[in-house]
Amino acid sequence: MIKGIINKAEKIENKIIDYRRDFHKYPEVGWTEYRTSSIIAKRLEDLGYEVLVGRDMLNEEDRMGLPSEEELKQHWQRAKDQGGVEEYLEKMKYGLTGAVGVISNGEGPTVALRFDIDALPIQETSETKHNPTNKGFSSVNDGVMHACGHDFHAAIGLGVAEIIAENKEKLVGKVKIIFQPAEEGVRGAKSIVTKGLLDDVDFVFGHHVKDYEVGEISSGLSGYKATKKFDVTIHGKPAHAGGNPQDGNNALIAASTAVLNLYSIARHKDGETRVNVGKMSAGSGRNIIPDEAKMVIETRGSTTEISQYMYNKAIKIIKTSSEMQECTYDIKQMGEAPSGKSDQVMIKLVENLTEKLGGYTLSDIHSSGGSEDFTYMMSKVQENGGKAVNIGLGASSIGDGAHSHNFDINEKAVQKALVLLSTLVFEIQKNHESLKL
Repeated sequence: MIKGIINKAEKIENKIIDYRRDFHKYPEVGWTEYRTSSIIAKRLEDLGYEVLVGRDMLNEEDRMGLPSEEELKQHWQRAKDQGGVEEYLEKMKYGLTGAVGVISNGEGPTVALRFDIDALPIQETSETKHNPTNKGFSSVNDGVMHACGHDFHAAIGLGVAEIIAENKEKLVGKVKIIFQPAEEGVRGAKSIVTKGLLDDVDFVFGHHVKDYEVGEISSGLSGYKATKKFDVTIHGKPAHAGGNPQDGNNALIAASTAVLNLYSIARHKDGETRVNVGKMSAGSGRNIIPDEAKMVIETRGSTTEISQYMYNKAIKIIKTSSEMQECTYDIKQMGEAPSGKSDQVMIKLVENLTEKLGGYTLSDIHSSGGSEDFTYMMSKVQENGGKAVNIGLGASSIGDGAHSHNFDINEKAVQKALVLLSTLVFEIQKNHESLKL
């Protein structure tokens, strides 16, 4: 069977590269991935999958960091103009993006795979040495680009879906292939989990491209920090700074007081903590008491509990700082994710599989240091007694690193990813009894 998967991966490699380049050319940020999602849904349908989109895969209320209704309308029309599949676009209006393909054959475990699909609000470089520029597939959407490899992820997901569909008769159970919107800012996974799509899943795995060499992998990324991301608006009262300053309530002072005190939150004895105010803006003129201030903030912790500790402290500081200036405040949740780690039994399965396949080397990097909302899916499956793993896949990233204007990946990683991830599905099903012990 492994030989058949390798042959199939070789056969479809160029097609998957074309998919990747198409997604790269038409990037879409979180909750606006209309074109990407509709094309994925149509290809899953053509492969014989049961396709879930829109409200069938998302809990609307748990979407975080949603753009304005006007922005969503504009992006939907742009996606339609750029070749989105209208049948599915209609079901995705107002930020209901993403797609899930389900395929099954008889009784057995349910395995889920997750592929994120969103881009970043970054202007792509126009340098001719940049491969997408040189080969004509750089972003045509101003101010948006795939600078984290999610175009690669989406394309690989379709390749894996094709390989699984061709080998459907060898399945012993169900497979769910999840194309997740809005991973950037950890905004999208929660709405899929609370919809219930992971409730019956026994095993879940994901992957992310890394700047390792092609063929090098991390067999199980762990150490994901829990995080909360939120926007704060402080409302004060304007007044003339020279004529009647006593009549004003200074939102800028309230925000500045909050910022200084946020960075003084006591660290926690049980693990790492983080807080960052990434942006603050306030005021309208030098002789006007600022009546509004805005802050973009995140907190993190090595565990979900420590992250909550940081968040609670932050909210108390914002409240007190506002009250000192007789201001009010609003908080908008923009994203969050729990902590997470890969299961050792799954890490070992991946390592054994790479040895069986040959052509892969193992990296000793297993701690990510960052946050990733795939942890929502990992945690849900683990809470239900299942197992989870997230794999780091070498794609010898090019440019100045992830989230840079010249980010690119080595497309030679396509075949390696297709073979490893497709084969892993069948290895999990074959070994599912021992893996659950």
